[in-house]
Amino acid sequence: MSCEREVSDDAVLATFSNIGEVFTDNFVAMGSDFYFPFADSKLDAFSVDTNEGFESNASYRVDVPNANDPTGNYAGAILRVDGAGRDLSGFNVLTFYAKASRGVSIDAIGFGQDFFENKHQVTANDVSIGTNWQKYYIPIPDPSFLVNERGMFWYAAGTQATDGSGYVIWFDEIKFENLGTIGQPRPGIANGNDISIDSFIGVTAAVTGLIHTVSLPTGIDGTVAPATSYFEFTSSDTSVATVDESGIISVLSAGTAVITATLGGVQANGSVTINSLGDFVLAPTPTRDPSQVISIFSDHYTNHPVDFYNGFWQPFQVTESADFVVNGDNILNYTNFNFVGNQFANPTVDATTKPNLHLNMYIPGTVPANLDFLISIVNFGPDGVEGGGDDTRQQVFFNASDFEANTWATLEIPITLSDKSKLGLLIYENVNASTLRNFYLDNIYFYTD
Repeated sequence: MSCEREVSDDAVLATFSNIGEVFTDNFVAMGSDFYFPFADSKLDAFSVDTNEGFESNASYRVDVPNANDPTGNYAGAILRVDGAGRDLSGFNVLTFYAKASRGVSIDAIGFGQDFFENKHQVTANDVSIGTNWQKYYIPIPDPSFLVNERGMFWYAAGTQATDGSGYVIWFDEIKFENLGTIGQPRPGIANGNDISIDSFIGVTAAVTGLIHTVSLPTGIDGTVAPATSYFEFTSSDTSVATVDESGIISVLSAGTAVITATLGGVQANGSVTINSLGDFVLAPTPTRDPSQVISIFSDHYTNHPVDFYNGFWQPFQVTESADFVVNGDNILNYTNFNFVGNQFANPTVDATTKPNLHLNMYIPGTVPANLDFLISIVNFGPDGVEGGGDDTRQQVFFNASDFEANTWATLEIPITLSDKSKLGLLIYENVNASTLRNFYLDNIYFYTD
């Protein structure tokens, strides 16, 4: 017991298969149980098409369903080696040929997703696929990590860009390769930008905007989103803020720290400067009984299902989210603010017996003198669908006199809508040229006294 000894010089370390092929007219060394669709996708969207292929008679076919298909409204799956993983450290790119029945933009394609840790996941977003066979390249950020990888290929394809109409994608010659024409690696964090964030002691936040760009054989650049495991993060002052291997920043004291990263020994473009302002005062703790509350966002109640806290209405909304956590308390933080929505439509909220809205709002820095802040409460009407022609809304305005900088304001709004049975959306807006750009929200809920 409790004995250790050095590994003998004669010992031979275990090795894994270095086969690069995944699908070349048929599956290559994938085992018998390798296809795993996403739980909410159309489970039978995949087949092997023996009438279509790239310079062959077979391909991996994906039938993307219509948006109203009751068996699943998109196609998504992973291909995972059944058994021991593969040593892909000798390759630098995943390649494949693809075409579609119509020109489409595929939401995501990549490798490294295995339904376990997904530790080495790499994603290419919005991949444009035409109606003729074309070769595609997904670069490996750092092959040295892939010595025992099971996640060979994955994809997610929907119909947002086709007005809900289904289509077919064919893949062929899916393989990992080592190409001398992949070069000029340019990793980045914060999407390659130098950003600055005001923060507080006890806040934890994630480094976002992880990217990796290389020059491709086509002569253009290709950019993918790698998992955090490919990066090595560093803090310039660990007494102010630390950053772990998962890219989670923890603020420890007042001061300034700069978070940077490298990938495969290459300095990543971009940085995150943490300006810690010291202790953060949390919003007032709610005291209402849970039976009197329908919560949209609060750590003190069980929240109603929410579709999103930052709804995006392209191309007009520019609001971004920089949400953070202070000692276990989640805070919504909206930056570059013009307008934003919280949607809770599945199901909607029946506030007939809870006809008041409560929220806490904090404006850091200075309250703009021209502040004109509008909150809209939207009821989706009898059809329960946004924009169905029977929606109603109540609008409530607040100005600079309703807030004090660096202090939580408590906003209590009686809901005057005649129908409160299908509330589905809260919208926050700058109006009348208001210059509010940054604020926090917490404890958003409907209630009765």
